[in-house]
Amino acid sequence: MLSLNHLDIRFGEKHLFKDLSLQVHEGNRIGLLGVNGAGKSTLLKIMAGVSTCDDGVLNRAKYFSVAYLPQESSALVSGQSLYEEAESAFAELLELQKEADSLHQELASVDHESEAFAQMLLRQGEIQHRLEGSGIYTMRARIEKILLGLGFHQEDMDKPASSFSGGWIMRLMLAKLLLAAPSLLLLDEPTNHLDLSSLTWVEDFLRSYKGAMVIISHDRAFLDKVTTTTWELSLGKLSIYKGNYSYYEKEKAERRTIEKAAYDNQQAQIKQTMRFVDRFRSKSTKAKQVQSRVKQLEKMDLLEIGDEDRQIRFSFPPAPASGRDVLQVEHLCKAFAGKDVFKDVSFQFQRGDKVAVVGVNGAGKSTLLKIISGAIAMDSGEVKLGHNVQLSYFGQHQAQELSPSLTALETLSLSVKGMPITRIRSLLGAFLFRGEDVDKKVSVLSGGEKSRLALAKMIATPANCMLLDEPTNHLDMSSQEVLQEAMAQYDGFLLVVSHNRYFLDSFVNKVVEVKEGQVAVYEGNISDYLHKIEVEAAAQDSAEKGEGVSSSKEDTPHSQGSRKEKRKLEAQDRQERNLRIGPWKKKAEEAEKQVEKLEDEKIELEALMADPDLYQDQKAWTATSADYDECVSRLQHWYEKWETAQEEIERLEEKE
Repeated sequence: MLSLNHLDIRFGEKHLFKDLSLQVHEGNRIGLLGVNGAGKSTLLKIMAGVSTCDDGVLNRAKYFSVAYLPQESSALVSGQSLYEEAESAFAELLELQKEADSLHQELASVDHESEAFAQMLLRQGEIQHRLEGSGIYTMRARIEKILLGLGFHQEDMDKPASSFSGGWIMRLMLAKLLLAAPSLLLLDEPTNHLDLSSLTWVEDFLRSYKGAMVIISHDRAFLDKVTTTTWELSLGKLSIYKGNYSYYEKEKAERRTIEKAAYDNQQAQIKQTMRFVDRFRSKSTKAKQVQSRVKQLEKMDLLEIGDEDRQIRFSFPPAPASGRDVLQVEHLCKAFAGKDVFKDVSFQFQRGDKVAVVGVNGAGKSTLLKIISGAIAMDSGEVKLGHNVQLSYFGQHQAQELSPSLTALETLSLSVKGMPITRIRSLLGAFLFRGEDVDKKVSVLSGGEKSRLALAKMIATPANCMLLDEPTNHLDMSSQEVLQEAMAQYDGFLLVVSHNRYFLDSFVNKVVEVKEGQVAVYEGNISDYLHKIEVEAAAQDSAEKGEGVSSSKEDTPHSQGSRKEKRKLEAQDRQERNLRIGPWKKKAEEAEKQVEKLEDEKIELEALMADPDLYQDQKAWTATSADYDECVSRLQHWYEKWETAQEEIERLEEKE
């Protein structure tokens, strides 16, 4: 068990932690949430013992071991191979094994009747007992299982660990933590450097992990699958929710309503008391009552309520009209250092397509976007952009190209001339530049801040073909939702590389899988793609087993095999039909939800606009009118999406 008792840290007038206490018990699976700057990473470091706190604040049971994975790592300089570096997770056990081997040799040369022999034999027994329960004898299999699960290959095992990039070093650090199997895992954004297949593997591993864990992550799908408790840091305090992220969202809304009512009641009570004090302060006949009310206020335990998340709305500038065919790639070939990345790849997409690009790290996802954008040259083949296609690309180098002498506000203002300053500030707010942050020079921004600013600059520029490489990496969940909704409403073409399934699922209609130099295109979103991959794998496994049975049982009647094959084909037909219609049903359901939500919003705005008092406040009228126009526009957009989905469902059902 680990506990923090009365942790108190402040910077000036701001409390980072205010008398914060917590406990972690065996088997706890905790997701740690909070806005940027709430202190999540700091709290994890204190729990890990990396950052110090006052004596007596952090307590840990002797048997309770802790391992910590930071967001970023420093380069490895050990000179060990990948396998040796992973093996170092067993350093203590390997030392015991060495001691056991040494004792075995020494026992042969010591008098069997001596006291020394008896002591050495006893020590050997203790070591052997510990080793037998440690799993050291299956160590190599465990190391290879975890390294391969995290995306490394068998041929990587003997490569120097220092030769891998930062993202792969983070995977290696995660592998060492999983191999060490501590009582408590503290993971700060563990999914940032994982591709989709490795992310799925880590999810499955952590779900069966016996120890406790506290995880910071902006991937809500990951938190939903792995955690069973949610902690939220806000205003220096910790709130606990007995469920995963989806449960937390619902419960928080209910708590917020109750807390707001209590806060409003207290504020009303304070105002009433202050009116009494101010009114009768100078009257001697009321002096005792006034003094009593003042003491009542002094003793009152003032309630605090966090700032409500501002309803930041952002929409892409209208996409300039383009031809029906937006992008066509023909016979693309590309190799690096003699190794093929793409071999004779061809595909095409049309206006309105929103495409996710998936594949293991190193498969060529980012390379594909760079080739299409013209950032790097292909070896052979052709990339054709359709009529009037205006392409915009977001990659890692954009952050380095920002002018260091400009502020965040100036950077965006210069790139989107004519956009109202209020809209520019709203856009910056969506990407976590709030208050005085907009006046920071680019030169003093962190890497994550520069990346967010480059993304804001890119998506504010009108374009009808957008290529984005990991756009959510430095965004919190509220900012992801803003971008997610904007992408769902965007009427241009999108090609997005991201490992964030929840983010992609709501707006993509196709998935490009990059694998072993080839590209395959799947209809539907990420969930549909993963389901289809599972179905294909199960069908292949079933077919292989079926072939094995038929070849080993020559007396199986042909008619029985035919019936089995027929049932199998019918099941596959049903699965394929559901895969074709399923994505459109999901789109229709999502559109219905949005229409219902926006119709309620429209009714509320109409009620506001019917109030004569609103006309007396020109600023409020203008803002409400603008909100109403935007609401009507969004409502029309979702009506159209619903109609399109329904038409497609009917068309597919008729074909069946």
